[in-house]
Amino acid sequence: MHQKRLSAPKTIKVPRKIKKWLVKTAPGPHNKNAVPLLVIVRDFLGLADTAREARRVIAAGEILVDGRPRKDYKFPVGLFDVISIPKLGKSYRILFDDKGRYIPKEIGDDKLKLYKIVNKTIVKGGKVQLNLFDGTNILADNTYKTKDSVLLELPEKKIVDHLKFEEGALVMIVGGTHAGEIGRIKEYKVVRGSAPNLVTIESEKGVITTIEDHVFVVGKPDGKPVIDLGV
Repeated sequence: MHQKRLSAPKTIKVPRKIKKWLVKTAPGPHNKNAVPLLVIVRDFLGLADTAREARRVIAAGEILVDGRPRKDYKFPVGLFDVISIPKLGKSYRILFDDKGRYIPKEIGDDKLKLYKIVNKTIVKGGKVQLNLFDGTNILADNTYKTKDSVLLELPEKKIVDHLKFEEGALVMIVGGTHAGEIGRIKEYKVVRGSAPNLVTIESEKGVITTIEDHVFVVGKPDGKPVIDLGV
């Protein structure tokens, strides 16, 4: 299967009409909005002029995603992933631009990544497994709840902090027309029936109401983001 540029997810910031085809992501982390690693290397970071050059750089293991070398040029990269290039001494975090598209922003804390808890399951031995937003699974205790966020140390993915989904928490909107905006939770409304629950957020641009799936906790009440957001 191939991917046409015109029908590529809107999160991929590439010219749509200069060429017909675009690399399609392989199965892996994140959802259908993920960006292929080749596009990150060639189009986002400008580390190669052609797809062939980008594949060589990636195959040589010179590009790290979340602290691990990835040699598949179709490897899916998504929100909050950390891209490191040891030879250049630079690291980038995938964030949103003002139009809700993924862009790399240079950062300093390349050993930390924030994850949203989307589900919990009980595994063998009665242990609690946290199912995270990009497909990662880790073992923890039952003090963590869905919609909370955990800060992990890379590449071991060891929990170093716990951010609760609560009133006053600092959050980023990660979907819809307000993707990328940051504010604090003002109200959480549980909606009866099949409709999604709603979250009201106070930001510098005003009051925003969105669905709970589009809310990602990035800081504690009265605190700053726990990761470098490149701002």
